[in-house]
Amino acid sequence: MGHREHHREAPRRVRVAVLTVSDTRTKDTDRSGVHIRRLLVKSGHAVEDYRVVRDDPVRIREVLKAWIKKPAIQAVILTGGTGISPRDGTVEVVEALLTKRLAGFGEIFRAISYRRIGASAFLSRATAGLSGSKVLFSLPGSEDAVALAMERLILPELGHLIQQVSKKS
Repeated sequence: MGHREHHREAPRRVRVAVLTVSDTRTKDTDRSGVHIRRLLVKSGHAVEDYRVVRDDPVRIREVLKAWIKKPAIQAVILTGGTGISPRDGTVEVVEALLTKRLAGFGEIFRAISYRRIGASAFLSRATAGLSGSKVLFSLPGSEDAVALAMERLILPELGHLIQQVSKKS
């Protein structure tokens, strides 16, 4: 079966949780998290949960583990903590929970980011993968980066990803 057939069979509605990782943002000031949720809903997906947590690996892990256990959540999108500053620890937490990495996500994200912002694109550690049957995406915290990842990569493939991980062997 080709990718067109996979897309036709993919669910149109995916249940997603959104986590903003930031020491400075709150639900009132989190423009990136708002943008992710807005794009998901506009595309017909459901936002099952949304939280803002400090850049604390223990807290991030707690939230992710709880969401991974919830049948109502099929995918998780994180924003923030993917840079190289000493406090940026989101990627390490996410990667420790992954059972399969989707290396192409980060590679393609950085390639298209490079076309927009130049060499500083390689500072992003955006990543994605599977934790069991859940799809996890870890995005930078900037609203521009979120828009780029959502519009060019995540939304076009989200249903297809869920269709693939939901297959019975």
